Formats: sequence, structure tokens, C-alpha cells
Amino acid sequence: MEEIELYLEEARDLMNKALVHCGSELSKIRAGKANTAMLDGISVSYYGTTTPLSQVSSLTTPDARTIFIKPWEKGMIVEIEKSIRDANLGLNPQNDGQQVIINIPMLTEERRKQLVKQVGQECEHGKVSIRNIRKETNEQLKKIKGVSEDDVKNAEAEVQKMTDESIVKIDAIMKKKEGEIMTV
Repeated sequence: MEEIELYLEEARDLMNKALVHCGSELSKIRAGKANTAMLDGISVSYYGTTTPLSQVSSLTTPDARTIFIKPWEKGMIVEIEKSIRDANLGLNPQNDGQQVIINIPMLTEERRKQLVKQVGQECEHGKVSIRNIRKETNEQLKKIKGVSEDDVKNAEAEVQKMTDESIVKIDAIMKKKEGEIMTV
């Protein structure tokens, strides 16, 4: 019985991690508003070491259409600009000698629809991860020796309940993000 609880706890943790990952992937998809999370995946070469952008500069959003990136060292400005361009985010960084400035363009209707499609794909990846966790957990539960079939069935029902709850959460996240994108 204790072994079943361990598997259920592990499945719960993995499903929560899948939800967090899905949310972080969605935060990288821009909704037409300036958001420093859009730059989370960007790293720069800092003294020969690949370093996250947030560790070599301060990122701020003074308004809904602008991101300011103020590097701790002025010599990093060119490297930061290059990294942002190379990241293929559709952003055009400029600098004023002190900081890198990114102006976020308004989204066209066509681009909004593409982003909604991208959100759907990311959420589907999240759902697939959750279903895979369910499948693996159920397989592990069936291999446990010395427990009754009823206990295994009850545990599988609990895993299904966690799966359903997680998928509902992903759907809610998706609906919210789509709403952000489609709002002009």
C-alpha cells in the first residue's frame, strides 16, 4: 500500500511539473504586450560562458510596447543585440549607447491566429506529457507485488482523476492565453 502512495505522489509531482513547463512555454509566446518573460530563453556569451540574459542585465517594461535591457557592462550591448536577433523572436533590438531597447509591434490578425495555433500546440504537448505520466504510472502500479487488485484499481482511478484535473488546468491556461492574444 505504501508503494502505491509513492507512485501516486510521484505522478502528482510529474503532472505539476508538466503544468509548470506548459505555463512557462506559453509565457514565451508574446501576446502583443511587452513582457520580459519573452526573453527568458535568451543567453549571451559573457567572458566565454553562455549566461542567461537576466544575469548580465536588468530587464524592465516601462510601458506596454517597450522592453529596456540595461546591461551591467556597456560592452555587452552589442552581444545582447546579436543574441536577441539570433533567437528568431521577430524582435528588432536597438541601442542608445546605454541600453538595448525593444519596441513590440502591434500584432496583425493573421499573426494572432498563428500565435493561437502555437498556443494550442504547446498545450497539446502538455496534455501528451500528462497522459504519458498516467500511462507509466498505471504500468508501475500493475507491477507491484503483494497488493490486491482492488487497491490497484483504486490507485488507477486516482491517477485518472489527477490526469483529468491537470488537463482541465491546461485547457484553462490555454483559454486565458488565447484571450490575451486575441485582445487588441
